[in-house]
Amino acid sequence: MSVLQTLDWLMIAGYFALILGIVWWASKRQKKTSDSYFLAGREMGWFIVGASIFASNIGSEHLVGLAASGTTDGVALAHYELHAWCLLVLGWVMVPFYLRSKVFTMPEFLERRFSPANRTFLSVISLVAYILTKIAVGIFAGGVVFAVLLPEMNFLGMDSFWVGSLLVVVITGLYTIIGGMKAVAYTEAMQTIILIVGSALVTIFGLHALGGWSELRAIVPPEMFNLWKPLVPAGIHGTWAPVKTTTQMAWYFNDNYPWVGMLFCAPIIGLWYWTTDQYIVQRVLIAPNETQARRGTIAAAFFKLTPVFIFIIPGIICYALAVSGKIPALQHAILDSNGHVIREQAQQAFPLMVANVLPVGVRGIVVAGLLAALMSSLAGAFNACATLFTIDFYSRLRPQTSQERLVWVGRIATAVMVLIGILWIPVIRGGKGLYDYLQGMQAYLAPPIFVVFFFGVFWKRLNAKGCMTALIVGFTMGIARLFIDTPVKLGGVHYAEGSFLWIMNNIFFQYYSILILLVSAIVMITVSYMTEAPQLEKISGLTYGTVTEGQRKESRASWDARDVVSSVIVLMLILAAYLYFTG
Repeated sequence: MSVLQTLDWLMIAGYFALILGIVWWASKRQKKTSDSYFLAGREMGWFIVGASIFASNIGSEHLVGLAASGTTDGVALAHYELHAWCLLVLGWVMVPFYLRSKVFTMPEFLERRFSPANRTFLSVISLVAYILTKIAVGIFAGGVVFAVLLPEMNFLGMDSFWVGSLLVVVITGLYTIIGGMKAVAYTEAMQTIILIVGSALVTIFGLHALGGWSELRAIVPPEMFNLWKPLVPAGIHGTWAPVKTTTQMAWYFNDNYPWVGMLFCAPIIGLWYWTTDQYIVQRVLIAPNETQARRGTIAAAFFKLTPVFIFIIPGIICYALAVSGKIPALQHAILDSNGHVIREQAQQAFPLMVANVLPVGVRGIVVAGLLAALMSSLAGAFNACATLFTIDFYSRLRPQTSQERLVWVGRIATAVMVLIGILWIPVIRGGKGLYDYLQGMQAYLAPPIFVVFFFGVFWKRLNAKGCMTALIVGFTMGIARLFIDTPVKLGGVHYAEGSFLWIMNNIFFQYYSILILLVSAIVMITVSYMTEAPQLEKISGLTYGTVTEGQRKESRASWDARDVVSSVIVLMLILAAYLYFTG
């Protein structure tokens, strides 16, 4: 039976009407050029930039995965959400180089810095990454939400999970294809407001149902409010071992997050995602200048501090309501007969909270927020994929193609990526959890990309051959681990304990990620110094060592004291969160 009432459906209908209105308005203003379709004409202000970054980031992994991690493990994964400082790195360190180069894509920037071959290889890596970590995950989460809110839905033999998945894909795909980046940016700005307000209501009504914050702290074990305790247990020496074994499992939070790996791996993934990934950086490229782009990243950093309180905390509240028995429906949904959380069921924590603690009408607003997050995340992935394929492949193969034709090709590319993403859903369903899946996948793909961008910007001696070798070696290591892990996730395959494949499968993904990082860095430096140095005139303005005095003055004029103070406030809020959740 559906938990949504007539008033809820009216709220949801109003949300979709607003979306359609924005798409229609944006499509009317859109010029039939690649610059307009893929980068919204590079004319968006700082609030649209910041809200678009946040809405693209806050998607299925938060609604389903992050809330589930709060239910099972408390605030431990807030480490990833407190990476708002990475957005400051994007705004203050990388934005000048990206905007100065006037590129459409991150692979295109890599071509300017190194060579066309590096651009092609990174484009392939990025497309694979979006299929595995963005599109398929977004489709999967849409199914989870619908399975909880409309459990009896059935259409042509498909259950509510598959109906929900496909509905989210079709609706999002249509407005992305029709409206382009301008429609995506404007809808994401609106969706940010709906998402934050709606998710905050879940926290507020959840605390009210429980009896307040003090009651939550009284019911929940103290370690669930400690960022470090789940990662640093009493037998701290055990967490140095890189390979999981039967006797060591007890030492590890969620069997998957050793503290040493979290300390060193999480920032690498964060910097890759927030400062070099097309999915995020494309939102910065829609700004007209450095000032608006930087302020957009600062605004996004403020927004990024909210998920701890609007996703993780509701997950913890869900756990408290279940174990206290105050809402029997939650108790039956996520706990086993011994009162322990069932991890697979915990993925329903956020939609379960929506269904059981919110009053009619408010529930409709929050469901609209859920759909907003799912759709904005998918829309960002669709647009990024279309941009990468069209600009980095098709336009290079057919340089005389008209602007209208490029837009058409981008739309076709979007549809193809959706179909591939749907085919990958069974792999995610076979995993231990959505957030686990996502973090592990990113850990395999991020290190070589991080190395070539950051080393390339800070180290002018590194050349195209070093970059290509690092990408090939690093990406090969990541894909090898993926091929070893996937049969286990799908079920039916078990490697003999102690064998090479078993060791590879059981190395904590954080340690394996650090290994890829070190190997990629060593390879890039070694190969670069064994071959010829790059011509400095060709990389002028693309590294710190080749920035001209005029370019430095231009960047300096793009910020003032307000930008500095705002950035410092972000850092202070991050520090305050760490201090509160430690002890």
